[in-house]
Amino acid sequence: MEPLVKIDSLKKYYRIEKGLIKKKTINVKAVDNVDLEILRGETFGLVGESGSGKTTVARLLLNFTGPTENTIYFDGVDIFNCSSSELSQLRKRIGVVFQDPAASLNPRSTIYDTLRRPLEVNNVDKSEIDSIINEIIGQVNLGKELLSRYPHQLSGGQQQRVSVARAIILKPDFLVLDEPTSALDISVQAQVLNLLLDIQKKYKMTYLFISHNLSVVRYISDRIGVMYLGKIVEIGSVDQIYKNTLHPYTVGLLTSEPALSPRERDRNKLILEGEAPSMMVDIKGCNLANRCPFKQDICDIDEPKLIEVEKGHKAACHFAGELEFKY
Repeated sequence: MEPLVKIDSLKKYYRIEKGLIKKKTINVKAVDNVDLEILRGETFGLVGESGSGKTTVARLLLNFTGPTENTIYFDGVDIFNCSSSELSQLRKRIGVVFQDPAASLNPRSTIYDTLRRPLEVNNVDKSEIDSIINEIIGQVNLGKELLSRYPHQLSGGQQQRVSVARAIILKPDFLVLDEPTSALDISVQAQVLNLLLDIQKKYKMTYLFISHNLSVVRYISDRIGVMYLGKIVEIGSVDQIYKNTLHPYTVGLLTSEPALSPRERDRNKLILEGEAPSMMVDIKGCNLANRCPFKQDICDIDEPKLIEVEKGHKAACHFAGELEFKY
């Protein structure tokens, strides 16, 4: 499949001033030299601990903020260097579902007005608005009687379904899902995930699914990218990531996840001791070197490149494919 989204050596640094008298400008490397392709029709899961840069990648993709260096291509169009008409068309083709549905919905607007607004902004014929809203509200398994209600009158699961309905009402090609189930109960999470899978199949959409919940990512994704301190450290299919892990950080993430089966609760764990280095400090070697039990001298002086170890499976580790993990 061809890529719908191509991220090319992307960097996003936030500059902060430090010091009261002699002020010094320091770069916080939120996204640091990220290369990534999202194939048309797939769900790409992006995982990592808090502060790893996942949401910053999403904000860049949505053009909520600009890059420090390089760019993102959406269907061949440079989203940061395109005409206003091209940008307007791109915004119709990209939707987003945020983490907290209660915070992302206008408390003063009814559900009907919330769904009507994107249609009006994009000059949809007024005679078609009601039929489109009724169709979409049915697609997300909500009753029409909820259209007259306000967000606070809905449950968390219903609010998130409204957020999904708003995101897909223009039938975009691409959907950014930034931890869309983290604020929901487990049973409601499963309902929303199955809903997203049904919608993807019906409308042939492409997803970027951002989460720190590895079970959720495993369930919904086709391929997974693992981020650590603003960098991609491993990319592969779900089976490759879970059954043939190449990077120590990924193993640390996987083994830190609570085991669902009682038989797996005594499994070996890779403990990454110590603290992650500051994103304001320039590191010559590997970002994980101070925490990695497999560290060698080269890890302190040479930054590992993201290289393909097997077809479709990449890792940024000097010893990728050579290490044996038991878990």
